[in-house]
Amino acid sequence: MRRIPRTIQLIAGRYLRRLLRNRLEGPQLQAVVDLALATLPIHEKLLVREGALRSASLNRQLAWAMAFVAGAVNAGGFLAVSHYTSHMTGVVSSMADEVADGDLTTALAALAMMLSFLGGAFVCSTLISFGQRRRMRSRYALTLVFEAALMLVFGFMGNRLQQEVQFTLPMTVMLLCFIMGLHNAVTSIISGAAVRTTHLTGTVTDIGIELSRLTYVNVHHRHGRERIVANRQKLSLYLLILASFLGGGVAGALGFRHIGFKVTVPLAGFLCFLAARPLLLELRLLLHRLRKQWAPEDPGASLNS
Repeated sequence: MRRIPRTIQLIAGRYLRRLLRNRLEGPQLQAVVDLALATLPIHEKLLVREGALRSASLNRQLAWAMAFVAGAVNAGGFLAVSHYTSHMTGVVSSMADEVADGDLTTALAALAMMLSFLGGAFVCSTLISFGQRRRMRSRYALTLVFEAALMLVFGFMGNRLQQEVQFTLPMTVMLLCFIMGLHNAVTSIISGAAVRTTHLTGTVTDIGIELSRLTYVNVHHRHGRERIVANRQKLSLYLLILASFLGGGVAGALGFRHIGFKVTVPLAGFLCFLAARPLLLELRLLLHRLRKQWAPEDPGASLNS
């Protein structure tokens, strides 16, 4: 049985104990959780299986969902803060140009963006490692919930954060860079680097490679030569990422243009929706342990003893 961290038990224990003992019978609460799990249209292993254990279907589901959010935040965020917050290649190139021109203030702004993105990836990996050491099934889901919370902070405090300046850079830009670093890291770690969703340079390159192999004409009469064959599965994955990023970018740009920072609310809700199944599975396990811990002793057992 997977071990639940003691911190979670202490936080949830008081309220769950009251539910189990006074307000709602344990089996009823368990049935509610099971019903929620059965009705969620999310694959059970979407945010649980890692690396080589993931199927192509799981990676496709992860790819379109995460690429859509990344595109929405990146393109929509540009309208909000006038910066693309996931293009670290451009940021580092800009920093080099400004250093060469002697504009250290702007170079420091680019450095702050890069460090914010790096910090997001660092925090993401730390959270996942923490959950892995404690055998938590919901470690990736909790990271997505943390990302959703940061999006809500950006959405509800965007105007105020825009006035807070550090290194001539609004805090909104640094926060979005942090979110994008976290977003890319969680996708990369769980998929074993098979899926990256916040930038498309490598994706478009791979699409070109696979299209070249797909259209290459093999000369069949030359026996003993290895055929040039495209990996259609990878090609479909890369095209899905590209299309989802584009669709998310259009949706995010329209959202920020018409409703402003509030567009982060449905994006955060979508991330929480993806994280719901692993969190419910963790809750079911916690309920099972608490029921065993607080179950009344069987009177018959004591008489027999």
